[in-house]
Amino acid sequence: MSETCIHPTAIVEADVCLGAGVVLWDGVHVRARTTIGAATTVGEKTYIAYDVQIGARAKINAHVYICTGVTIEDGCLVAAHVVFTNDRAPRATDPELARMLPSEPTAATERCRVARGASIGANATIGPGLTLGEYCMVGMGAVVTDDVPAHGLVVGNPARLVGLVARDGTRVLRLERGEPLPSSQRVPCPGDGVLVVESGRVRHERAAADG
Repeated sequence: MSETCIHPTAIVEADVCLGAGVVLWDGVHVRARTTIGAATTVGEKTYIAYDVQIGARAKINAHVYICTGVTIEDGCLVAAHVVFTNDRAPRATDPELARMLPSEPTAATERCRVARGASIGANATIGPGLTLGEYCMVGMGAVVTDDVPAHGLVVGNPARLVGLVARDGTRVLRLERGEPLPSSQRVPCPGDGVLVVESGRVRHERAAADG
């Protein structure tokens, strides 16, 4: 595995854990106590806040904002200018506008999980407290306000489900925007098994030849 590479202009604060082969490009800022897994690449000018967890072999592109409370699992793609959020009622000051509120995480700070293999398109905004399921795909410019099912494809503002994608990103089921998943269906993924839809959940089953 290649050596970890940190650009001279990148800022890596105390107690950050970097796996082997991590690459941090110019202007990246990684705050304290964050973990980034092996062979992950972080593009230029990206900001990663305190206590963020990023898995192995992820691609975080340029100018991404990742706030406290976000977990990004193995093999995810986060395209340029994606913004994560963690506060449903943000204010700069108290109600009387007399005192600045602290910026540190509080009990109201919400968590977000991006499950393994997921992709988030450029300029998307991810709302607080959400789960983006395994191998899902978020369209560019989408504003995500609800959980995304595994293998789900969501687009628009607000983002709505328009189909399912295989593990390689190929669209294998089309839905009208916002149409619910079928209650029970097996969706073939050519050369890669099937997606099994049951009661609003989606799971991948390998083809028999895969063992």
